[in-house]
Amino acid sequence: MRRRQFLSLLSVAAAWPGLWPVRSRAQQSAKVFRIGFLGSTAAEVYTKRVEAFRAGLQELGYQEDRNVLIEFRWADGRYERLPSLVAELVRSNPDVIVTHGTPATLAAKRATTTIPIVMATSGDAEASGLVASLARPGGNVTGLTFFNPELVAKRCELLRESLPHLKELGLLLNPANPMNEPIMPKIGLAAQALGLQVEPFGVHGPAEFDGALAAMIAKQVGAVVILDDSILIENSSTLARLALQHRLASSAWPTYAISGGAIGYGVDFPDMFRRAATHVDKILKGSKPTELPVERATKFEMVVNVKTLKALAVDVPASLLARADTVIE
Repeated sequence: MRRRQFLSLLSVAAAWPGLWPVRSRAQQSAKVFRIGFLGSTAAEVYTKRVEAFRAGLQELGYQEDRNVLIEFRWADGRYERLPSLVAELVRSNPDVIVTHGTPATLAAKRATTTIPIVMATSGDAEASGLVASLARPGGNVTGLTFFNPELVAKRCELLRESLPHLKELGLLLNPANPMNEPIMPKIGLAAQALGLQVEPFGVHGPAEFDGALAAMIAKQVGAVVILDDSILIENSSTLARLALQHRLASSAWPTYAISGGAIGYGVDFPDMFRRAATHVDKILKGSKPTELPVERATKFEMVVNVKTLKALAVDVPASLLARADTVIE
């Protein structure tokens, strides 16, 4: 095209904007969605889970800094910081807030009744009052949940299978986590069905771990099950080391066994974070949280650390190894 023709076309286009290509106008007017992410722990602890969430968004056509922005807030294991952190997110007016864990979700629910909230993970969302029911959440909260009594019962069962003479079992939990209170009766019934007596021991952070495990030994507890909590998960390696030091067989989430604990059983958290992206996508496309049933965890993983069990002089049952997804020799 000659220079004179080109300049002529420019002058026409300036006078008639409608002649510009439709695609260019669409790109200029494309909405950039804002996602607020409220994390209970330190960012580095949840790297794989956040990567899974991002991958889920990418699969659905979202690209960060192009059509979606994610603003993170991390409490670094200090639950008392959650209200102020979520207040910052609310002031930024996101299209949706993503949370993980009951404490973070409760903080978000208290902070706003209008901004949609998607739980990437939450223990017993109905029992803890986060939603009215799984099928009909009500309010502005939806997402994914797992059932702690079932997980704890399975961990008790695995320890009972490994230690046939086990009678007394300790439960290590964080009293600051509101999820614990509504599920403790169910855990007690599940343990009783296995012929086990359980006693809870509360810890708020690493400074209290050693004392709690020592107290279990003093009360002749034979093994310990650790309940899911962001602070405890963040300190998996420390808990595994101290349990071995106190000669206590233990069971918790899968990464706990990978970190040196005896047995790990729990949900596949990266899978839940990836699935949370689907809920976010539906909300960004106009669905209301009340229209999206809360989904249950569907993938579970069992890890058996034979090295740790042998160090505790536990004969690992062949039946346990046959069912394990991962065996650490």
